[in-house]
Amino acid sequence: MTATRGEIAACLHDAHLLFPASRGDILEAAGRPGARPRLAGVLSVLPDRTYGHLRDLWPHLPEVPVDR
Repeated sequence: MTATRGEIAACLHDAHLLFPASRGDILEAAGRPGARPRLAGVLSVLPDRTYGHLRDLWPHLPEVPVDR
């Protein structure tokens, strides 16, 4: 099962990630204890840059579905 955008958003929120955030910040939040390991794998394709808002991730993750 793949991750969904809602699951990614919830994980980053639960990790108290604040935007703007770097790729490293995002991967660190996704790799925290309790997070599903699949999330870090999905987010590892993000280009190395700073993201101003959560919505800035989606163009780089077109295969990640919106929650149903």
